[in-house]
Amino acid sequence: MLAEWSVELGADDPQLEIPWSSADGRVRYLDLKRQPELLLEVPEACDNLALAEFLNWANSAESFFETVKCDSWSSDEITPEEEFFGEPCKFGSYVDLLFTAESIRAKFLEHELFIRNLASLLSRAPEMPASAELIVRRCTDRRSQSRNREDCFYTTLYVHGYGEDEQRARERWEIALKMVQHAMVQQRLQTGKPHAALKIP
Repeated sequence: MLAEWSVELGADDPQLEIPWSSADGRVRYLDLKRQPELLLEVPEACDNLALAEFLNWANSAESFFETVKCDSWSSDEITPEEEFFGEPCKFGSYVDLLFTAESIRAKFLEHELFIRNLASLLSRAPEMPASAELIVRRCTDRRSQSRNREDCFYTTLYVHGYGEDEQRARERWEIALKMVQHAMVQQRLQTGKPHAALKIP
C-alpha cells in the first residue's frame, strides 16, 4: 500500500472553516462526535456502508478525532503517478479529520507527527493496488460561543483503491480504508516526541 504525507499551509492552499455549508444550504457540517445519530443525514454515507462504518468509528469515544467533511467517488481518470498501479479504474474518498482535544488542534507538531507515523505504518502494510495520502491544512473553528474563532489545523485523509473495473477498485478501497482505521487505532498520541513502534494487524 502506497502511503504519503504532506503539509499545505500556504495562503493559496485549501483551508477549512467550521461550521460550513454549501451555498444553497442543502449540505452542511454535522457534529457526528456529539450527535452520532446525524450519520443518517450524511448523503455520502447513506449508499456507502464502508464509509459509514469509518465515520461511525472515527467519531466514536475510541477515536481521538472527529470528522468534518467527506466524499467518495469512482473515476477512470488515472494520473501519471497512479499509472504505477497498472489499473484503469479507481475508487476514492476523502475525510477531513479534526483532533477532538482543543489543546491539540493548534499544535502543528502533533499533526505532523501523526501523519508521518501513520504513513510510515501504512507503508508497511501488505502490498496491494491502493494508496493513502495525509495532508495537514489550516482550519478556523467558529463553533465555540465563548470566543469568535479558533485558528487551528486539520488533516485530510485521501484513500484510493485501483482495479480493472469499478467493483474491483471499490473492493480494494474498502480494504485500504479498513487498514487505515486499524492503523489509527494503534496510534497513541505522544506530545512532542515520536510515536512508539506500531504494527498492522
